[in-house]
Amino acid sequence: MYRGITVTPPFFEIGPKAYLYGKEALKLARVANRMSAKYNVQVIFTPQYVDIPILARATKNLLVFAQHMDSLPVGRGVGSVLPEAVKAAGAVGVLLNHAEKKLSLDELERTIRRADEVGLASMACADNLEEAVLVARMRPNIIIAESPDLIGVGKRLANDHQSIAEINGAIWAIDPEIRVLHGAGISCGQDVYDIISAGAQAAGSTSGILKADNPFVMVDEMIHAVRSAWDKYH
Repeated sequence: MYRGITVTPPFFEIGPKAYLYGKEALKLARVANRMSAKYNVQVIFTPQYVDIPILARATKNLLVFAQHMDSLPVGRGVGSVLPEAVKAAGAVGVLLNHAEKKLSLDELERTIRRADEVGLASMACADNLEEAVLVARMRPNIIIAESPDLIGVGKRLANDHQSIAEINGAIWAIDPEIRVLHGAGISCGQDVYDIISAGAQAAGSTSGILKADNPFVMVDEMIHAVRSAWDKYH
């Protein structure tokens, strides 16, 4: 079982996907690093693999996670992402089963176990309540509950907010130690505030930040919203 970093609510995840890399990713990471300290909110940052070492060295507050990895052991496997290499690069965790990088349930469980084995925190995505229950039984450290229909383009509705407590309850009935992040459909600080106030321990954003007129200002706005909502409702 993984025993490493402690992720304490509230927290926030920034996922650059393939929008940013190199110097531009570092600029955004440094802003997020400052906002993490300013608002006392842990921030998970999931850069391109090749950017993990420089971001891990250049920031002290960010939790740098890989965007994916494979379950293979050391040895053969050209083109695969080796867990030991992810750890050695400076990552403290790994994102798994994103809607853009889905895994079979068997492979997801094997990869979570490999993360435990090498000392990486696991953050696994679930598309809906039913999948969240299945993933919770695998005991990842964090579950991201997000509908693929909302990723990048969607807008959350009032009844969607009502599902947050239901999903949380189902996951915590299996393991109350699992952290639960509710993502997708987040375009501004108010969206973040609404999700946290509805019971989420965390939120996250990609396009809401990277497509904003000023991504740096939006990072500040969203992380501030996490802290404001958490302090008011918890």
